[in-house]
Amino acid sequence: MFNLRKKTEMPAATEALPGRDFEIPTASRHFVNGAALKGPYPETHEKAMFGLGCFWGAERKLWQQPGVSVTAAGYAAGLTPNPTYEEVCSGLTGHNEVVLAVFDPTKVSYEALLKLFWESHNPTQGMRQGNDVGTQYRSGIYVFSEAQRKAAEASRAAYTAELSKRGFPDITTEILDAPEFYFAEDYHQQYLAKNPNGYCGLGGLGISCPVGITA
Repeated sequence: MFNLRKKTEMPAATEALPGRDFEIPTASRHFVNGAALKGPYPETHEKAMFGLGCFWGAERKLWQQPGVSVTAAGYAAGLTPNPTYEEVCSGLTGHNEVVLAVFDPTKVSYEALLKLFWESHNPTQGMRQGNDVGTQYRSGIYVFSEAQRKAAEASRAAYTAELSKRGFPDITTEILDAPEFYFAEDYHQQYLAKNPNGYCGLGGLGISCPVGITA
């Protein structure tokens, strides 16, 4: 029980793993569409970052969205620089499993990506998503601009009202300025394209909320 409790609590800076001062090797190209995983990205495109449980299923949701040109699995919002997957799983880095999405705002709006985010997982579970337990599975929106923050907060308010009306617990999703993104290892990138029968772990609440959400 002690280990489970520790995995659901953010580590203090004094107990976080030290990490390293170099990047963990990863793929150079997107396995699905061949795009350069680390860019450079088109100047007309924008970035979004979400955490909604295991990043394998989350990334597939996003690369399947028309208008999204690049996705990458990674780690963010923790303390340890350049963490490995094993370190993140220990609960001693504070990082969340996240997906970075690069999108064309003329083809898909940030609000539409927020709708996909809310409706693809359960945002009321705190430091877990279904059977996946730990700080790395928390619900999070990491914003790159004030406009994204306003849209994220408005969408959280809309979904909070809708879930409350239907008797669900409070939303636990964190909304933070986009922290440094650390690319996950090669085998995590587009994992469910490489392993179509692999574990997904995502499950929404079946709640659709059109308030303030546009395509």
